[in-house]
Amino acid sequence: MENFIVSARKYRPATFESVVGQSHITTTLKNAIRTGQLAQAFLFCGPRGVGKTTCARILAKTINCSNPTADIEACNQCESCRSFNEGTSMNIFELDAASNNSVDDIRKLVEEVRIPPQSGRYKVYIIDEVHMLSAQAFNAFLKTLEEPPAYAKFILATTEKHKIIPTILSRCQIFDFKRIQTSDIVNHLKYVASQEGVAYEPEALSVIAQKAEGGLRDALSLFDQMVSFTGHNLTYKGCLENLNMLDADYFFRFVDLFRAGDIANSLLLYQEIIDSGFDGQHFITGLAEHLRNLMVSIDPITHKLLDVSDNYRQRFAQQSAACGLPLIMRYLEIASDSEYRYRDANNKRLFVEVCLMKLAAVMKNLQQQQAG
Repeated sequence: MENFIVSARKYRPATFESVVGQSHITTTLKNAIRTGQLAQAFLFCGPRGVGKTTCARILAKTINCSNPTADIEACNQCESCRSFNEGTSMNIFELDAASNNSVDDIRKLVEEVRIPPQSGRYKVYIIDEVHMLSAQAFNAFLKTLEEPPAYAKFILATTEKHKIIPTILSRCQIFDFKRIQTSDIVNHLKYVASQEGVAYEPEALSVIAQKAEGGLRDALSLFDQMVSFTGHNLTYKGCLENLNMLDADYFFRFVDLFRAGDIANSLLLYQEIIDSGFDGQHFITGLAEHLRNLMVSIDPITHKLLDVSDNYRQRFAQQSAACGLPLIMRYLEIASDSEYRYRDANNKRLFVEVCLMKLAAVMKNLQQQQAG
């Protein structure tokens, strides 16, 4: 049986161009390489699974490439590139600070830094989860980080920048990685699906992307999970069920019922959601998010704040136009207040049902005010 390689590793970007959703980072790094203005130390910050360590490896490989392309990408032909690809490079070192966080570990690194590279231009040290270093280890690292040899470059990566001491921050060029847009994740999943021969419904990939919450590695792990579960045929319904996500169509239906002032069917629809195994907190949080998306859909200028698929972007625009801003704002006030107070409610089901009744009564109240 052929060894299975998870998609997050198999499709890990190997060039700046193939990095997903971080063009503001890759463009800056390529310009620094092009102009020869490379910092001595970099700090890559951001959520998990968005490309920090991947970009660190690409940067390390590219600055040691002896024949980079015109677009500042590694050539993959020179000795340095080949040794990197084969995992035998003597110029690039990776240290996991989560398990190597003592003073002795850093002292060994400092001693290693003093030895010039036998071949190649730079010795690059990638320290992952650098916030896990002890206070003593940070202090032992300061002098080397401030005045390293010309051939040494440090790339530090962390998910928790606030835990890095200021004296380290001041010695690094800081790059903030952002959560990856749902549309970018969906496009990458489409590529992976085509390479793996996986059939899919477009909205199924959107469900996976939304569940990943901006992390591409998480999205690829979920993709592998769904492929195993569905047998190479990703369906919207199958992904919803297996990922325990509430169908977004419910929220569109609720808003339509609110506009119609239909309290009875609102309560019946909520019963359907409860019967599907979802709790009130899950529902009311999703409803508040839906109403927020309607709010930003009112004005085309704020459409870029919508992190949804193109199909849902159009549906949000249509429903927001039908509601109008005053009605949406009133819905948001009720839903946001209910989301905030839900945790303290004794009878949580009754609490949500009263919230739904208030939302369904808004339209009637507005009509009475206008008539009066």
